[in-house]
Amino acid sequence: MSQADLSPLQRRRVFRRGPWEAAATIMIGVGVIMLMQPFSLVLYTYSFVTILIGTLGFVVVSHFPK
Repeated sequence: MSQADLSPLQRRRVFRRGPWEAAATIMIGVGVIMLMQPFSLVLYTYSFVTILIGTLGFVVVSHFPK
């Protein structure tokens, strides 16, 4: 089933705020944990990018309908 096969109501249901906000918040939390852990330099290196993507995602998702 492609996006063209979905009705407007079903497409709108995909863009609900709740699940996407939760995913963005979890991504921010994972980035903070990556930033604070002392074991892996690779995780530390990508922590800022992870936090940034999570924050930008949260800003975009906050404009979705409830």
